[in-house]
Amino acid sequence: MHGRRHTKNAPGARTRSSPLLLLLVCVAQLMVILDISAVNVALPDLAKDLSIGRGELGWTITSYSLIFGSLLLLGGRAADLLGRRRVFLAGLGVFTASSLVTALAGDATMLFAARAGQGLGAAMLSPAALSIITTAFQGPERAKALGVWGAVGGAGAAIGVLLGGALTELVDWRAIFFINLPVGLALAAGAMKVLPGDTTPARWRGLDLRGALLATASLGGLVYALSQAESAGWTSTQTLGIGAAAIAGLALFAALELRTAQPLLRVQRLTDRAIGGGFLMMLTASAVMFGSFLLSSLYLQNVLGTGALETGLAFLPFAAAIGAGVHVAGQAITRAGVRVPLAAGFAIAAIGMVLLSGVSASGSYVSDVLPGMLVAGVGLGIILVSVSVAVLTGARDEESGMLSGLNTTGHEVGGSLGVAILVTVATGTIGGAAAPDALASGIGDAFLVAGAIAAVASVAALVILPSARSFLPKLALAPRVAVH
Repeated sequence: MHGRRHTKNAPGARTRSSPLLLLLVCVAQLMVILDISAVNVALPDLAKDLSIGRGELGWTITSYSLIFGSLLLLGGRAADLLGRRRVFLAGLGVFTASSLVTALAGDATMLFAARAGQGLGAAMLSPAALSIITTAFQGPERAKALGVWGAVGGAGAAIGVLLGGALTELVDWRAIFFINLPVGLALAAGAMKVLPGDTTPARWRGLDLRGALLATASLGGLVYALSQAESAGWTSTQTLGIGAAAIAGLALFAALELRTAQPLLRVQRLTDRAIGGGFLMMLTASAVMFGSFLLSSLYLQNVLGTGALETGLAFLPFAAAIGAGVHVAGQAITRAGVRVPLAAGFAIAAIGMVLLSGVSASGSYVSDVLPGMLVAGVGLGIILVSVSVAVLTGARDEESGMLSGLNTTGHEVGGSLGVAILVTVATGTIGGAAAPDALASGIGDAFLVAGAIAAVASVAALVILPSARSFLPKLALAPRVAVH
């Protein structure tokens, strides 16, 4: 009777607050996503204003992604143990304050340090927000909420290119960061009213600091090695040495976590085909998505010569296509589980990449870019939702932050891997040449590699992911299935 009363009351509270709650946490995630993609378009103006050399300019992105990607597991577990709302608000505060410092940066050192601060705030904010969604919604409603989250993650990146281009061209690159201040303050005020209070005191003693230190250092090393691989060389001592040390560190982390009473990551959960398989699919999907975003931007700006604002507008159909894919996925998952939608999504994305591989120096946006963007966008929208549903369905309330951190870690590490590989392919085939026809050829080759990666992932999804027969009962009961 007690369990039934609790179940009856809880959904009532969720029904009144869920739409506003979902809007609030998704806007927070959108802010995090925008500050990744919007900055890419502003790099030329930013570099000129702060006198940053070409060799150092990449740190504008790396200083953010390095801290963000390496601390997500810790941020997710902290949400479980310290309280989701506490960690959400703390992350929001750090992110907003760091955005102000970034906007006021007078030199490269200040800019890179402030961007690292944004990464720290995002590493707390993002998994806490996803964990809040996971615990606030049940069953099919959770799949719909994760669909919205997936749309923010995919379409938000495309919108970020537009916002970055518009603000840089019409106002100033600093506006990209100043805009976070009113948004951050509004989110904080809303969170105090909408987000459910943490019912238990913060449990600092249960936080696996040894595992956190090892995971952070290893993931940080991996992201650094990948982000610098194109400039340092894939076979350089730096890339191979740091990369090998990072992988060895992650292996040691997994071994230690198996022997830890309250681990940062319950490694055994990766043996669940939905969770472990979903994590691998997230790595692959993010590699294809982030890589294709950058390749498209390179082609538009460096080959066709479009401006920052025009490039941003060119990405709007990509965002719309991702949104359409998200809608399709929401309908398909409740009927077919995650295996078939993921396989189909990757197959569609592969077709889109092949279409994009036909770019040429004499081409145009409408003929060379738009068709591939639309097809790939639909596929990526299906994938992003399906992956999140796979990883987070069946999560216990007390581990939702942990699995949210794992999901987002796959997003960031996969993105770094994709950008590193595809940019190397795009520029490696042209050597020192900068002619538009040579660059277009290199970008076309990179799109073809992205298509091959997506095609392999499509087949792998059919093998790795659980069948609809075993997955759908978990989806219908989530999140209570894992408690029994």
